[in-house]
Amino acid sequence: MRNFGIILAHTYKNRLMSKAFLISTVITLAFMLVLTNMDRIFMMFEEDAESRAVEVAVVEEGSELYEPLNEQLMQHEDRIQLTRTSLSEEEALEAVSSGEFGAVLVVNRDSAGDIQATYYSDSLTQQFTPIQLQNALQHIKETEATQELGLSGEVLADIYSPITFETSTVSDTARTESELNQARSIVYVLLFVIYFSVLIFGNMIATEIATEKSSRVMEILVSSASPVAQMFGKIVGIGLLALTQYGLIFLVVILSSLAGAEQAEGGLSMLQALFSEDIPLDLIGFAVLFFVLGYLLYATLAATLGSLVSRIEDVNQVIGPMNLLVIVAFFIAMFGLNAPESSFITVTSFIPFFSPMIMFLRVGMLSIPLWELLLSIGLLLASIGLLATIGARIFKGGVLLYGKSSALKDIGRALRMTRK
Repeated sequence: MRNFGIILAHTYKNRLMSKAFLISTVITLAFMLVLTNMDRIFMMFEEDAESRAVEVAVVEEGSELYEPLNEQLMQHEDRIQLTRTSLSEEEALEAVSSGEFGAVLVVNRDSAGDIQATYYSDSLTQQFTPIQLQNALQHIKETEATQELGLSGEVLADIYSPITFETSTVSDTARTESELNQARSIVYVLLFVIYFSVLIFGNMIATEIATEKSSRVMEILVSSASPVAQMFGKIVGIGLLALTQYGLIFLVVILSSLAGAEQAEGGLSMLQALFSEDIPLDLIGFAVLFFVLGYLLYATLAATLGSLVSRIEDVNQVIGPMNLLVIVAFFIAMFGLNAPESSFITVTSFIPFFSPMIMFLRVGMLSIPLWELLLSIGLLLASIGLLATIGARIFKGGVLLYGKSSALKDIGRALRMTRK
C-alpha cells in the first residue's frame, strides 16, 4: 500500500507541475471567466449603440409612413436611425453607395392601400435592420386594419393575449416541468464533463505509462511495486488531477458569477439562472456516482492499452477504439436528451461502456424502476472489476514489451509473460 501512495503522489505532482497542464488550466479558466461575464461584455459594446445606429434614409412615395414608422421604432429603442429625405430613389441609392446613408427604405402603397417596401443596402449580411423595419411596418398595417374595423386597443389586446396552457403529470414520482428542465441542464453539463474527462485524462494515463516505458523507468518500477499498485496509482493520481482542475474551474465560476450578481442592477448571475430552484440532492449524488464509475472504467482501459505500447507515438493508435466508444456514447446521449423513453436508450443504458452517460440521463429525466438502476450500476461495477483484473495481468506483462505495437498480439504476449 505504501508503494501505491508513492506512485499516486509522484503521478499527481509531476502532472500538476507540467507546462501542458498549467497552460491548459489557465486557458480554461480564462474561457470560463469570459463565459460567466458574457452579459457584461455585451453591455460594454452596447454602451455606444446610438453612435453605431444604422442610418436608414426613408424615401416616401406618397405613403406618409415616416412618422408612424419612426414612432414605432422609438418605442422599441431599436438601433435604427431614420432620416426623411427628399431624394429620389435613384439619388438615395447613390448616397448609400457613397457612404452617406447606411441603407435606404423605399415605402409606398399599392392601389388597394397596402404597404409595400423595399430595403436597399451595400450588404445584406446584417439581417437585424431589415427584419425590424419589416416588423414595424407590419405592426402599422395591423393597427390601421383594426382602426378600420372599429376595434379598440383593449379588444385587440384580448385577441392577441396568449391562452393559459399548463403541463402536469398524473404520476407522483415523475418530475415537474421545472425539475425536468433543471435536470436536463445538469445532465447536459455532466455529459460534456464525462466526455472530455475520458478523452483528456484517459489519454493522459496512457501517455504517462508509455513515457515511462520509453525511458525504461518502468523496468525499475516493476521490481519495486505490484502491477495493481502501479496501474491504480496512476489512475487515482490523474483522477485527483482532474478533480483539482475541475475544482479550480468551479471556484472561478462561483466567484465570477457572484461578482457579476453584485454589479448587475436587478439582473441574475449565471449561477442564479442555473440554480434558481433547489436542485434534487439525489441527482447530484447520481452525477458524482456515474462520473466516478465512468472514469474508473475508461481509465482502467486506458492504462491497460497504454501498457502495450513502448513509444509515445503509438498511444493515439492504441486508444483510438476507446475514444470511439466515448464518442458513440456521447452522441447516443445527445439523442437521448430529446427521447429519454425510447427503447434504444433503455437498452444502451445497460451497456457498461455507455451506462455512465446514458443511465444517468435516464435517472435525471425519468422515474425509472430501482432494479434497472441497480442492475446498471452492478454491471458497471462488475465490468470495472473484470477489466481491472484482466488489465492488471496485461499490465504486468505489457510493461515489459518493447518494439512495434500490435494491440491484439501484444495482449496475448503480455498474458503469456504474466504466467511465467
